[in-house]
Amino acid sequence: MDAAALLDAAPHPVGEHLSVPERVVVAPCVGLFRAAPPTTVTAEGELLATGQVVGYIDAQDQTVPVCSAFAGWMMGLLVHDGERVRAGQPVAWLRTL
Repeated sequence: MDAAALLDAAPHPVGEHLSVPERVVVAPCVGLFRAAPPTTVTAEGELLATGQVVGYIDAQDQTVPVCSAFAGWMMGLLVHDGERVRAGQPVAWLRTL
C-alpha cells in the first residue's frame, strides 16, 4: 500500500494529537526567575492567553520574558521567585482550554 492510501485510510488527521489538557510553560534560557506581578496573571485560576508573560528571567545583562505557548487556566508556578532555572525547565503549569 502506498503512502497516499495509508493517509486516506487513517482515522485521524496526521500529526501530533494530545488529549491531555495540562501543559507547562518552560524557561527560554538560564538565569534567575522572577514571577510577573500577581495583578497580571500569576495567581492560580487566572486565565492565560497565548503569548502572555508569566514571569521574567534575569540572564546576564538582559531580562527575558517567559511567555505561555498555550491559552488556559494558570494552575500554579513550579519555581519560586528568585530561583535559578535552566533552559527548558518547566516554570508554570496550566490547564488548556
